Amino acid sequence: MGSDTLTDRTRHGMVEALAGRGGRMSFLLFAGPAVIASIAYMDPGNYATNIQAGAKYGFALLWVVLMANLIAMLFQSLSARLGIATGQNLAEVSRDNLPRPLVWVMWVISEIAAMATDLAEFLGGAIGLSLLFGLPLIWGMAVTAVITYAILMLGGRGFRPMELVIAAFVGIIGLCYLVELFIAPVDWAAAGSGFVTPALPDMGALTIAVGIIGATVMPHAIFLHSGLTAERMPGATLAQRRKLVRFSNVEVVVALAIAGMINAAMIIMAAAAFFEGKVEVAEIETAYLMLTPLLGGMAATVFLVSLIASGISSSVVGTMAGQVIMQGFLRFYVPIWVRRLVTMVPAFAVVAAGVNATDALVMSQVVLSIALPVPMLALVWFTAQRRVMGEFVASWPVRVLAAIGAAVVLTLNFVLLAGAFGLPIWFLG
Repeated sequence: MGSDTLTDRTRHGMVEALAGRGGRMSFLLFAGPAVIASIAYMDPGNYATNIQAGAKYGFALLWVVLMANLIAMLFQSLSARLGIATGQNLAEVSRDNLPRPLVWVMWVISEIAAMATDLAEFLGGAIGLSLLFGLPLIWGMAVTAVITYAILMLGGRGFRPMELVIAAFVGIIGLCYLVELFIAPVDWAAAGSGFVTPALPDMGALTIAVGIIGATVMPHAIFLHSGLTAERMPGATLAQRRKLVRFSNVEVVVALAIAGMINAAMIIMAAAAFFEGKVEVAEIETAYLMLTPLLGGMAATVFLVSLIASGISSSVVGTMAGQVIMQGFLRFYVPIWVRRLVTMVPAFAVVAAGVNATDALVMSQVVLSIALPVPMLALVWFTAQRRVMGEFVASWPVRVLAAIGAAVVLTLNFVLLAGAFGLPIWFLG
């Protein structure tokens, strides 16, 4: 009776595969956690930044996406490694190993980050529905709330149904941008050059580059990924965990490579459609309205479908991350519908107050930038501690790369915050 559910069958198949008794496609059983975490790298917050990058600077900032993706792969692999090695998520490890006052501060900051994340994701889905079906934005938000709640209910059936649903959304987003690239007149030679030729044409390009990199490693993705890997095979033996780490590293590379390609496709599409004075694009709504006369109605519709898929899936993932954060730091569980209700209240409040949706997206990214050091520095610290990680402690080369990656991302987040608050950044000239 215990093996009736899809999740139980998946777990059984993973045990068989780890014992060398799986089939040729058994590696697919291990795919899931990184796929869910990858949604953070293609959420609606990325849309505005990537569209601006392509519209204003063509293919010049594609190298930034590549660099950001490599940093993301490193940190998501460390997060997954922590979950597999300890059987706990990052919030739980922090709770058990850090002073109580620091844990409370980390929890408050992480909760604020979770709400800011959900604000961006929730608004993205609502904007897409509003534009596609001609609904008032508040009704788009209501529909988004109902759909995300319905998907979250799948969590009661174990991890596998949710992984498959999120993977389907990733597929929809990827397919949409594949279609866009066929519609848009892309100069592929110039695009290829953009990946391998670092360039920052002016200070505006630096600002956008900071936005791309600074928001790459998302706080909730770091917390969630460790939780997903910790829960997949509880009680795994040491030998099984060694193999799980290897499978996890491969999955992270593949899942985030796909996310990186989708982000690059956003820039390439925007460059092909809007670059070189074709049109000034600063908002998602403007991009949609301008796509129809430039590339046709199909391109505009496909763009909105991808935005809706991004908003709904990333809002689901954001709520899951909020659960991990609260349960991890406080050992306190709330029903998923309560969590969904609490995290979407700020989004409804923002729209009811008449705040511009794109401005709200930007401000949410500022909040995330403030919160990012909490999980990032904690992850770098704990994965370097043998008393926490055992034999899975990060090697010296990985620790050095993680420290460099953290320094790059946190420095750029500081630049982003300084610019957002109008502070002079003297060292940038």
